[in-house]
Amino acid sequence: MTMPNFPPPRLRLCLDTADASAWQTWLPIGLFYGVTCNPLLLEQAGVPCTVATLITLAEQAFDLGAKEIQIQTWGDSTADLVETGERLAAIDRRVVVKIPITREGTTAAAQLISRGARVTLTAVYAVHQVLIAAALGAEYVAPYLGRITDDQGRDGRADLAAMQQALSGVDSSTRILTASIRQIEDIVFLAQQGLDTFTVSAAIAAAFFDVAATQSATEDFERAARKMSSLP
Repeated sequence: MTMPNFPPPRLRLCLDTADASAWQTWLPIGLFYGVTCNPLLLEQAGVPCTVATLITLAEQAFDLGAKEIQIQTWGDSTADLVETGERLAAIDRRVVVKIPITREGTTAAAQLISRGARVTLTAVYAVHQVLIAAALGAEYVAPYLGRITDDQGRDGRADLAAMQQALSGVDSSTRILTASIRQIEDIVFLAQQGLDTFTVSAAIAAAFFDVAATQSATEDFERAARKMSSLP
């Protein structure tokens, strides 16, 4: 039987963790497009921040069904960021290199993009920063919603909606990859504003399915199925 060729969904949900056990729990469900990580998440998971280790980590993610993994480059200079970024990009075409949106990081991102690497500019806190990503042609730009809202005391939802409006205003194909999500309601609100790419913790992943009424209805369905399957 020939399977239909459906276009990929516009909405992308990713897992924001370097913990492979969380990947094993959530990726096989099929809901999550891929995974994102950075040196802090590697530290939390006890994973060495080396290219050799990240090669193995990427292979694990792909084996579990991830269509993409975002890995952050590191280094004390633009040259170091580019060198490590190139090694990460060479792992697989499904690897996206994350780079902080500093002056040095932007310079490195421009060089990597010119060499064909896929790039996310990350650690975004100000609305105008998304225009840097748009001007470079970066594939993604990653603002930290929770940190903007809770740690800086600003209206993070309004800021991210404004970021999306700015990208739409210049007809940019750069996707906003919303990170630092601390409640699932933020995803619903931002989706209503046109944002379509989110990376979440395992706790937020679980919240997608934490609906008591759905669980109760499912139990009723199963009870009825058992009852009616025993009829002659």
